Amino acid sequence: MLDPRRATDALSSRVNRLIYQQLIDFNEASEPIADLADWQQISADHYRFTLRKNVVFHHGKPLTSEDILATYQSILDTDFGSPHRGTLSHIKKIEAINPTQVDFILSKADALFVGRLTLGILPADLINQQHNFAAKPIGSGQAYFVSLNEQRLVLQRADQVELHFVVVKDPMVRVLKLQKGELDCVQNDLSPELVNYCTTQAELKVDWQKGTNYSYIGFNLDDPWLSQPQLRQAIAHGLDRQLVIDAMFQGQARLAGGLLPPEHWAGHPDLTGWNYNPDKARDLLKAIERPSAAKATPIRLSFKTSSDPTRIRLATLYQAQLKPLGIDLQVQSYDWGTFYNDIVQGRFQLFSLAWVGIKSPDIFQYVFSSDAIPPKGANRGRYRNSLADELIKRAGRTQDLGQQAELYRQLQTHLQATLPIMPLWFENQYAVMRKNLQGYQLFADGRLDSLLTVVKKV
Repeated sequence: MLDPRRATDALSSRVNRLIYQQLIDFNEASEPIADLADWQQISADHYRFTLRKNVVFHHGKPLTSEDILATYQSILDTDFGSPHRGTLSHIKKIEAINPTQVDFILSKADALFVGRLTLGILPADLINQQHNFAAKPIGSGQAYFVSLNEQRLVLQRADQVELHFVVVKDPMVRVLKLQKGELDCVQNDLSPELVNYCTTQAELKVDWQKGTNYSYIGFNLDDPWLSQPQLRQAIAHGLDRQLVIDAMFQGQARLAGGLLPPEHWAGHPDLTGWNYNPDKARDLLKAIERPSAAKATPIRLSFKTSSDPTRIRLATLYQAQLKPLGIDLQVQSYDWGTFYNDIVQGRFQLFSLAWVGIKSPDIFQYVFSSDAIPPKGANRGRYRNSLADELIKRAGRTQDLGQQAELYRQLQTHLQATLPIMPLWFENQYAVMRKNLQGYQLFADGRLDSLLTVVKKV
């Protein structure tokens, strides 16, 4: 989706960063920093942004405050239907003061507001003409749009180098194309075995970078079994996460506790999740309330996952680790659409997913608040907890970021204790590439920015 006002998936966001520029970016601690514009907080509900450089759109028009105004007004337009409208709906008024300055007036104070302004800026003249940016994107970024079809997206850098994003559905075919030189780089999207194989190939190289994608196991707290904290705790104690990391990812992941990575400004560096303790898990299972007919039988639970081979293998590892404890995990794999729809609709007992590239701590309201149960949010496990709700609300009302960070750390500690989801790990980012590709840099959030400067030696 090449219209940033409509894009919600990680890949679209990463590609759109190359085509468009945004008001705000983030540093390594996920703190907002200026990109197109510096900002000044005039009051608790009044922000002024000033363009910090002369920028020209790809169709030749200079980028001004009118373009910022038009972009965000279109996002707030209910008829347009942007999925980002919800997080920006408290914008009361936007006013272009002069060609380089624009004011945002809010209906309520929001300490996280600046970090919400990360969508690419579009030209106002084309917005007014109802231009189809998804079919022909026109931004002010360092990459120009050339063409798009079902198999290939082509962008061009200012130095005339073309970037081809090619659809190759089979992972083994991706590796074969890398070996033949038909592809220059694959970032993620290979099985651990294929990555290991690539490290042995003379013409290929593999680079790694610490990642922030958060993998977890979700529980349905409306389920009679999983509503019991002892069962969730037994599962958390019964899974040897480090063993899985070593076996599946060759150590290329780190244990997760809080949803935010420890280097995040609101992260909790002391949380690493529940420790592996099978004896404790067995003791906890003795306290489980069982139907009389199930007293002497294993606890049978359904575990849903996607049809991705790596995710299925992970599920079978969980199955093997829990079986000796008396938990019979029934693994069910589905195509992505069916699997994801089941999760949103609450048709599951356990499942596994990941949150990708989290920057703003308001993710907690979206995922754990009692009033964020789908379709109102992503509280897919139906978690309802008064203390969690109170901490989320207090953090949202607090204007001091230091105090806000402390509240979010308290919340993450509470979430680890109550286990609405089970933290697994942060998987590392990796790229497999031809050895003649030089200057390709990996980022913790998986962004593709280095494609704007990478060099291919002949």
